[in-house]
Amino acid sequence: MAKGRELKGRIKSIENTRKITRTMEMVATSKMKRAQDRVVAARPYAAALADVISSLYSSDLAERFPLLRQPNEIKRAAVIVLTSNRGQAGAFNANLVKEARALIKSLEDKGTQVDVHVVGRKGVGYFKYVGRALASTRIDITDRPTADNAAELTDGVMQQFVAGTLDAVYVVYAKFHSALSTPPASEQVLPVRPPAQTGTRKDYLLFPSADVLLTELLPLYVRNTVYRALVETAAGEQGARRTAMKNATDNAGEILNLLRRTYNRARQAQITQEIAEIVGGAAALE
Repeated sequence: MAKGRELKGRIKSIENTRKITRTMEMVATSKMKRAQDRVVAARPYAAALADVISSLYSSDLAERFPLLRQPNEIKRAAVIVLTSNRGQAGAFNANLVKEARALIKSLEDKGTQVDVHVVGRKGVGYFKYVGRALASTRIDITDRPTADNAAELTDGVMQQFVAGTLDAVYVVYAKFHSALSTPPASEQVLPVRPPAQTGTRKDYLLFPSADVLLTELLPLYVRNTVYRALVETAAGEQGARRTAMKNATDNAGEILNLLRRTYNRARQAQITQEIAEIVGGAAALE
């Protein structure tokens, strides 16, 4: 019955594993709902901010604001890569790293010097493994990012852009469409490109002037773009982890069914053999 005992041990082990993956699936589902609420809450503000900037924008104003400066050539760029601190989320982090590598390669093929800023242990670990020098790393941003986190990530590169030492800033993040769809995406943060006008242009009475408003709104727009990327990546991570843990739970269930059938067959074969031995022994005594 050694094989039977071995099968029972494997069955017990996989049952324990399935309990863990099911619990992690439930936790990820709960966290994803809260993260999704933050994504939904961030979008109206971002849309309103983009609408105001697009309405205020004009070519003569663009010449006076460094954040609107459109360089003729991108000699140096910064790429902010957002990943998670934890794994067990399927190919979530691998897809983000793949998107970042493609963007970096595209820029470097054009002769651009690229500074890489990485958020999340998984991204930091990968780039250190491949020997890539990083301009900055952050592993202290949780799955509940704040506006202050976005400001900390963007204020430094904004200052470099204003000073003329950077010509462009990009962010690589997971775009949250739904729990099952969180594709990696890259977006240009700087220079600010005013969103396209949709519908009739609004007529504003400005007080104070457009110059004063843009001075305040443009940095807010940059920070909000990165904040939105942070919350969408956090929601995408929980969605990916929920899917991965559900698949693991389902796979554990299939393996359990197979092992139980195998155990039952082995037990049935042993019982049949014991009965045959008893019958044979009884016949020999007659």
